[in-house]
Amino acid sequence: MKKVLVLDFGGQYNLLVARRVRECGVYCEIKSFRMTMDEVRAFAPDAIIFTGGPATVFDPGAPMIDPEMLSMGVPVLGICYGLQLMMHLLGGQCCKADTREYGKTELTHTASPLFDGVPETAVYWMSHGVEVERLAPGFEIIASTEGCRHAAVQCLEKKLYGVQFHPEVVHTEYGRQILENFLYKICGFRPEWTMASYLEEAVAQCREKIGNGRVLLALSGGVDSSVAAALLQRAVGRQLTCIFVDHGLLRKDEGDQVEHVMTKQFNVDVRRVNAGPRFLSKLAGVTDPERKRKIIGEEFIRVFEEEAKKIGAVDFLAQGTIYPDVVESGLGGESTVIKSHHNVGGLPDCVDFKDIVEPLRRLFKDEVRQLGLELGLPEQLVWRQPFPGPGLAIRVIGEITEEKLSILRDADAIFREEMALAGLDRTTSQYFAVLTDLRSVGVMGDERTYDYTLALRAVQSQDFMTATWSRIPYDLLDKISGRIVGEVKHINRIVYDITSKPPATVEWE
Repeated sequence: MKKVLVLDFGGQYNLLVARRVRECGVYCEIKSFRMTMDEVRAFAPDAIIFTGGPATVFDPGAPMIDPEMLSMGVPVLGICYGLQLMMHLLGGQCCKADTREYGKTELTHTASPLFDGVPETAVYWMSHGVEVERLAPGFEIIASTEGCRHAAVQCLEKKLYGVQFHPEVVHTEYGRQILENFLYKICGFRPEWTMASYLEEAVAQCREKIGNGRVLLALSGGVDSSVAAALLQRAVGRQLTCIFVDHGLLRKDEGDQVEHVMTKQFNVDVRRVNAGPRFLSKLAGVTDPERKRKIIGEEFIRVFEEEAKKIGAVDFLAQGTIYPDVVESGLGGESTVIKSHHNVGGLPDCVDFKDIVEPLRRLFKDEVRQLGLELGLPEQLVWRQPFPGPGLAIRVIGEITEEKLSILRDADAIFREEMALAGLDRTTSQYFAVLTDLRSVGVMGDERTYDYTLALRAVQSQDFMTATWSRIPYDLLDKISGRIVGEVKHINRIVYDITSKPPATVEWE
């Protein structure tokens, strides 16, 4: 299978570049620009993409590569800093731009394989304060903007291409087509990267690595760990044991659903620990969200330790690590640091194991969901809403009690049900309910009430670094509000959070 090396120079869109390539059905991996030529040859890329970055190419200490990378005979696409670096290394020259371009900009191109089928003039996303002043030998201009003469360049003979804009972002109107032109028409790739092919490969690799060994997995009930469990079960069957620590802070019926799917449908050995009372006792009287997180993280480790000791020594510890975790922890390096368990704290050092198995470490979140469907996991589990490790503990503002948790579970379940019925469950990035610590006066029937205010939160986001509040139709909000107030006791007021990130965060705590 053909593969692309995405060389990262610290750009904010590095993950997005890789995602876009994968969406075209082509496999790629992100690596640091610090790769040596021996490492590049060992990776054996069939094409290379240089990402953007914040540095200035002609400043001392700017990220550099071995120029030999540009003469390997494989197609190269340089984006923003990647274009400037290409020119710098091949005999061109860059300078500070007279006019810094940022945001949507009209660009006009000439005939080029890179722009095949793209309208001559369209809107592109620019973000640069440096531009190409003189082209390297063998290159020609193929696109310009009003303020940037060298907005795109090419060297047809060597299959080297550079663009000053960002084709990977949605603001570039024909960005997907430009990437497809590079991958399909210039590189000659076909869309071979599918979850069916990945599943077959991953199962084979897990079987080879694990052999007859025993595997232990911390099952959280989230999408990543559930997909990892299903994949490992297919690979090694009953050699896998999952410890499912139910801390009593899950959503309505979530623990039962996960246990049922894993044990009945996939025949996984699941050791469920119903530790809700234990966690609640530790959280009694605690209102500070950071203390909540710390207490839950520490207690999770203690419970996991106790259950792991009952099982005894295992050969492998499995984790639901996904590709963004790998990139953010070291740009694809083979780190042996154990990943935090969904933001609730690291797994314990005392668990006796020989090695780590991470069957999802090459996948993005959307690919994990696709793999889950390929494995036969039910859609309601695969498309489950993102959920923080501390669970409802940070969606109950203030002190946590079983009564508050019960109120929030019922209200949140109604919100999720109505969003699904309206067909918004897969088009809304994240949505949930928050039980505030605020009480207010209300009237229900002929009686005065003094009950809780519930907040609804829904956002749209690509990477969750930023998010905008979702414009849920008023009639749907009205229906949700009416159902919650009518069906859930002790809630008499519903508010909708219309704050984007920033200045707010997605979660309230």
